Amino acid sequence: MGLWRLANWKYSPQQTVQLLDQLLELGVTTFDLADIYGDYRCEELFGEALKLKPELRDKMEIVSKCGIKLVSDQNTYALNHYDSGAAHVTAAAESSLAKMNIEQLDLLLLHRPDPLMDADELAAALDRLVNEGKVRAVGVSNFLPHQFELLQSRLSRPLVVNQIEVSLLHSAPLFDGQLDYCQRERVISMAWSPFAGGDLFVGSGEASLRVQACMEELAQELDMEPQQLALAWLLKHPAKMVPVLGSGRLARLRSGIAALERELPREAWFRLLRAARGRDVD
Repeated sequence: MGLWRLANWKYSPQQTVQLLDQLLELGVTTFDLADIYGDYRCEELFGEALKLKPELRDKMEIVSKCGIKLVSDQNTYALNHYDSGAAHVTAAAESSLAKMNIEQLDLLLLHRPDPLMDADELAAALDRLVNEGKVRAVGVSNFLPHQFELLQSRLSRPLVVNQIEVSLLHSAPLFDGQLDYCQRERVISMAWSPFAGGDLFVGSGEASLRVQACMEELAQELDMEPQQLALAWLLKHPAKMVPVLGSGRLARLRSGIAALERELPREAWFRLLRAARGRDVD
């Protein structure tokens, strides 16, 4: 469950608790945040819900990300930029813990590759956070294989996740080595924006319209809803991607989760790929 829109939903802490309870009952146990989400407010809103019902913490895995500094009323940055320095990463992780009122993050990800990343400095900071018990495991987000390898070469423990953008309308990771690398190294690949920001269903671009038409046909043939098709397409890939869903509507989440029980036929998978790319495979 991705909580980047939590501030937009304007839920009360009680409503957030209710959503978390319902998701846990459905088997959704991993909750994805970042320090910058909701103009730096989402972690605090999540923490307010956990304060109301702290026993929920033991039933879930909490993921957060850091490394991006956004201009905001919450700070004095002159421009948006990256910071993978030890001081910022350490302070960001500790701030996340305080905002969410928890003692340990299950997973801390570096949000974006930083061209000024000092791999030795960053690795030492990440190792220290784990050794101090503030972080259980570490990973990255949006890293290419060579960037992943650089940081991994300096760490004393494995990077366990790379969270990357993957969807029918962003299928490049299937062909540019990102998912191959995750498979080779047995790294979990979390797929963010699995519905291409909604363009899979309401987009007006040529690729969106082709995919929508194909999904309409397959929905009739396979008795599956369009979002189930989009998720089943990702889940069929042998990298065993973990899609990050971001809807606050329980009915939509329940429908998406049902995709776990469906197997997309191979030819249907390639029909969707053809629609997305506008051509058959060679």
